[in-house]
Amino acid sequence: MEAMTRWTDDRMDDLKHQVDELGRRMEKGFAEQRREFNARFDRIEARFEKMDARFEKVDEKFDKLDERSNRTQEMIIGLHATVTRISLVFVAALIGLIATQTGLILTQL
Repeated sequence: MEAMTRWTDDRMDDLKHQVDELGRRMEKGFAEQRREFNARFDRIEARFEKMDARFEKVDEKFDKLDERSNRTQEMIIGLHATVTRISLVFVAALIGLIATQTGLILTQL
């Protein structure tokens, strides 16, 4: 049969101190883990902030490129309108010339 363990007040106090010490060590360990995790997250957050700054620069470049593209498109549309007007004037002048020449030919006949 097993021998019964006697729990004296001294043994109970010793056990309580051991449990208290274990609790303090665990709290200290968890606090250290939290500090470590927070430091790691801070480093990761700093990296993300750097990446965000880089993306903002890229966005600015795309915005400038988009503005240039819009200006180029407006310029091409303007040139197209000018060429169309010149073409219409040329066609009108050509029709007038043909009509004049035809009229001269008809009057000579």
